[in-house]
Amino acid sequence: MSDEGEGRRIGDPSRDGQQDRPEGFRRVSAELAAQHHAHAPVFLEVAARTSQEAADALGVSIGQIAKSVIFRRRADDAVVLVVTSGDRRVDEKKVAAVVGALARADAGFVKARTGFSIGGVAPLAHVQPPVTLIDRELFRFDEIWAAAGHPNGVFRASPTELVRLTGAPVRDVVQAAVSEPGAALVASPCNSVCRIDERSGWCEGCMRTLDEIARWATLDDADRRRICDALGGRRKQAAAPGSNAQ
Repeated sequence: MSDEGEGRRIGDPSRDGQQDRPEGFRRVSAELAAQHHAHAPVFLEVAARTSQEAADALGVSIGQIAKSVIFRRRADDAVVLVVTSGDRRVDEKKVAAVVGALARADAGFVKARTGFSIGGVAPLAHVQPPVTLIDRELFRFDEIWAAAGHPNGVFRASPTELVRLTGAPVRDVVQAAVSEPGAALVASPCNSVCRIDERSGWCEGCMRTLDEIARWATLDDADRRRICDALGGRRKQAAAPGSNAQ
């Protein structure tokens, strides 16, 4: 996907001449440049405070918007950032199981701890490093868009690039998707819904690991064939009497 195109309301994507841009946008731009990210942030002609507004402005699906959801960890008041797909809802219980009990974060807390206002929270370049989790549902897409420090700012990346930029782990942190009657289903790598068996670490449907599912879109044919060749053995092992993988 290019930065230009019919139906997209995108501004100047260059890193030059940004001294007049808001401070948060410039901070994200500097961090992306420091990490040698290939795509400079762009400043939209319209504000995109919600995932739907961003998707409409960019001409992409809402699932391709990597939205930032902020919580406050009760134990130490740390910022917890969940970067999730725009068409999914964060499951607070799943997040709490990973990082500890959570509390709501108000606008003042978000601004003070991240340096960004709600509607423009980027997944990187925070004034205080957050505890970050990446939603595995983002790996349904080859290309995603995240906030760049301001409601008008966005930047493009692949899910794998986002993991590299943030150094955050990939987790199952969202509620199960519920399709509306007649709605088109997003193709799943599993037979039905990805459910990871806690004992084996394999998905109960396709027998892949969570890491294999998350990286699938980035793998070449040879790596995909290697994983597929291993699935038959995993199924036999799971079906064996007394197996811990059952």
